[in-house]
Amino acid sequence: MMAEQEEMFETAEVVAAEDTLDSIFRERNSVISFIKERYKRSEDSRHADEQRWLRAYRNYRGLYSSDVQFTDAEKSRIFVKVTKTKTLAAYGQIVDVLFGNNKFPLSVNPSVLPDGVAESVHLNIDPRAEAGQAALSAAMSSPAPKPYLIDGDTELKPGETLIDLQARLGGLEQKLEPVSEKIIEGDGTTATSVTFHPAMVAAKKMEKKIHDQLQESGATTHLRSMAFEMALLGTGVMKGAFAVDKEYPNWNEDGEYDPIVKTVPECDHVSIWDFYPDPEAKDMDEAEYVVQRHKMSRTQLRKLKSRPFFMNDGIQNAIDKGPDYVQKYWEMTMEDDDTQPTSERWEVLEFWGYVDVKLLEEHGVDIPSELSDLDEVNCNVWISNGEVLRFVLNPFKPTRIPYYAVPYEHNPYSFFGVGIAENMDDTQTLMNGFMRMAVDNAVLSGNLIVEVDETNLVPGQDLSLYPGKIFRRQGGAPGQAIFGTKFPNVSSENMMLFDKARVLADESTGFPSFAHGQTGVQGVGRTASGISMLMGAASGSIKTVIKNVDDYLLRPLGEGFFRFNMQFDFDPKIKGDLEVRARGTESLMANEVRSQRLMQFLSIASSPALAPFAKFQYIIREIAKSMELDPDKVTNNMDEAALQAEIMKGFQTQQPEQEAPVAGADAMDTSGAGGGNIGVGQAPVPNEQGFTGNVGQSPRPQPNTQQAQANGQQQPPMESIQ
Repeated sequence: MMAEQEEMFETAEVVAAEDTLDSIFRERNSVISFIKERYKRSEDSRHADEQRWLRAYRNYRGLYSSDVQFTDAEKSRIFVKVTKTKTLAAYGQIVDVLFGNNKFPLSVNPSVLPDGVAESVHLNIDPRAEAGQAALSAAMSSPAPKPYLIDGDTELKPGETLIDLQARLGGLEQKLEPVSEKIIEGDGTTATSVTFHPAMVAAKKMEKKIHDQLQESGATTHLRSMAFEMALLGTGVMKGAFAVDKEYPNWNEDGEYDPIVKTVPECDHVSIWDFYPDPEAKDMDEAEYVVQRHKMSRTQLRKLKSRPFFMNDGIQNAIDKGPDYVQKYWEMTMEDDDTQPTSERWEVLEFWGYVDVKLLEEHGVDIPSELSDLDEVNCNVWISNGEVLRFVLNPFKPTRIPYYAVPYEHNPYSFFGVGIAENMDDTQTLMNGFMRMAVDNAVLSGNLIVEVDETNLVPGQDLSLYPGKIFRRQGGAPGQAIFGTKFPNVSSENMMLFDKARVLADESTGFPSFAHGQTGVQGVGRTASGISMLMGAASGSIKTVIKNVDDYLLRPLGEGFFRFNMQFDFDPKIKGDLEVRARGTESLMANEVRSQRLMQFLSIASSPALAPFAKFQYIIREIAKSMELDPDKVTNNMDEAALQAEIMKGFQTQQPEQEAPVAGADAMDTSGAGGGNIGVGQAPVPNEQGFTGNVGQSPRPQPNTQQAQANGQQQPPMESIQ
């Protein structure tokens, strides 16, 4: 009986186990099918965009598409790669603007309307005023007013809180009581008021932390790759911030390698070819999901096992099934090698978006109580080779998909933007056609077209032409047997049409030819004012692009790192009521416009009537800032400026020594009419250079004998100069 019961229990366990395996199999298949269906929808919807990208890539590389058919008369296959020149010019300007000052163009500042922090205070008094000096003197028990010093040598720096002030005072904490009513929250009422801004201190610390994280993750390199695809194909894609476990090299005291593993935020460039967004969305704010396609090796798959929340069994099963990566048609088109090597790669799909709650429950994903009432939640799922590699809830709060698509030129009716190559697609075709015509005509006109009358020649001869060729004639009708025809050279007209097409390329892209080193600019571009006008127009077009980078990438990417630190970093010194600002456009426009306005104001304020009303120290410092200079290093304070003025005044009072004028000469005579007194020179010496009596030299005017005698000089004998 017992044996039968045990057998029944074993059978039940086996059946339950089989049912569990079948359930897991069905669950995994349901999740995988769900993601593949989304992936297939995105792939089908962007087919037309892929064709645009392929044309852009061919124009950049100088490759003709297979649909371009050449006639037998067209011998030239030349491709003028103006698209490449324009694309690199746009790419270079974008990179120069974003990284011109060697800093990532992001800043963190206190919110415009902060809620305030209880400990954020300032002394609402002016230290230079007598009342303020008296209040501070009484508060600090010091005979002399020291508004910025505590206990003689301790600097009271901006950003310190009331708690910091109390800690510095120590036993003198009670000394704060006389001025307690003067300690309030907010900005100081005067420029000289002592201001405490913990939010500003926290903002600078958060900004430094984000910059360090971006630098550590190679954000500048990823951003340059994004900028290139954006300029060429019309859209650049970045991903971040996402958490990775990074290994830092470390050796212990015994010399053993003991690496330190930290979870840090990173960002990465995602090629537009591997980016499959929601086909119904026009931007990332509308996208319900995104699928990223990875091409991974066996080693890369195994490294996923060390990342958080990846399923080791699923990864190993995907590896055991063997490689499953299949090249897309556009990959084969873009490869220079026509051979098809055996693929040793796996296709991995990374999904970010909304998933039905039932799929999560079936897969055993824990759903927080606050999300249990929802029909769908935002998740991150990795699949490969029919296996689920990762299935977790979106960890970011607030929920967001960590991808940023940046259009070069925004298309309001499509997710993807328009790039340089597409804007000049037609003009590139025209330039290629005119250049091929010019080359073919030059070859045709430079060679002789031969016509042969074979009735006058001996049959069977070789009719090829070369110097010294002899043709044998036979009896026949009299006349010339070989005739030469020369075609006219019209390549100059073709080159004129080529130049017209190049001008159209300048207009369609917004980048004049001289902006990327093209010489021979005609018309308005030959003058300095014309060049300035054209450069202004070129910078105007790039300003729109940089604004797109600010709005679609820099600000949301910075906010991603900011939220990551607010959520996962437990350092209270970097937290506060802060906001992230992108400074890409600011670095292009603000410095340019602000510097011009400051110089104009400085010239106006320099007049004697307005000078007393201008704060020249502030103006000079702001001019230095607009020129990316450190104002503390290139400008003087009031005391230093006064000392420098005294030194310069001393130099101006000293008149430089001047050479004495020649006797009898009027140094102020600039008329050229000889109205002044002419100084007396030395009498010429015979046989010397310049003497008029020398042989072969023209006679010189006779010197003034009376004037020479009056000055006590001897006149040479007349016979010596005849």
